[in-house]
Amino acid sequence: MKNSLKNGRGFEWSIDSKPTLNSNIFSEIWSYRDLLSLLVKRDIITFYKQTILGPLWFFIQPLLTTIVFTFVFGNLGGFSTDGIPQPLFYLAGITFWNYFSDCLIKTSTVFRDNSNLFSKVYFPRIIIPFSIVISSLVKFSVQFILFMLMSLYYFIFLHQSSQINEFVLLFPLLLLIMALLGLGIGMLVSALTTKYRDLSFLISFAVQLLMYTTTVVYPLSFVGSKIHWIVLLNPMTALIETFRFGFFGVATFHWGYLLYSFFIALMLFIIGSILFNKVERSFVDTI
Repeated sequence: MKNSLKNGRGFEWSIDSKPTLNSNIFSEIWSYRDLLSLLVKRDIITFYKQTILGPLWFFIQPLLTTIVFTFVFGNLGGFSTDGIPQPLFYLAGITFWNYFSDCLIKTSTVFRDNSNLFSKVYFPRIIIPFSIVISSLVKFSVQFILFMLMSLYYFIFLHQSSQINEFVLLFPLLLLIMALLGLGIGMLVSALTTKYRDLSFLISFAVQLLMYTTTVVYPLSFVGSKIHWIVLLNPMTALIETFRFGFFGVATFHWGYLLYSFFIALMLFIIGSILFNKVERSFVDTI
């Protein structure tokens, strides 16, 4: 069924119950950019409005996690950090992983969390996952500033030499790949949870376990040769290693690893988008 409506300004809007796979997702999002902006503000404000410390949690959470990782993995476990100061090493991995996990976990419950909104008014449903990616980027930016401040502290007061190199320019590409990866897996899980609700209970636990197959708490050089390839299968590994290589000059960097991560992220985003658009037409009947 396809209906066309004309408003007073002469624009024609079409609502099609059978969207095609080649429909322009980004064009739809741009058409509803005002709604996207409102959803981003909602995500940021409502998440912390009932907390005592508010946005300070953006700083507290990575700092506490860094302290725990430094004590457990650095001091007790004796894990190598490739010569990078332990707090900087762990904070770099935590900052990247937090953005990815936020995008994935929040996107994976989109249908369940917004079922009332979806059943009342029409708008491109994929706007919700994109708003999550953008609002999570605000949190990432704050935590990245914390990382930079800590780096400056080590450089100025502890006289740690800086080895920032030209690969730091890959930073925007790393963010894009992370966003595609979190969006793709999140939309895929979100579509599946409309029929298999058990997935919503498992996803947080699975993401936590997945972190330990990524180089968040250890460098790739610390991994034995027998399981080296298993860690590299995780597309987040190349992203974190590239980030550390650009800022510290010490990590395992390879263009092939980065290309693999981009390819996996793009494929998951395409598959997740297709499945998400397919399920959103009938999810109200199953939620």
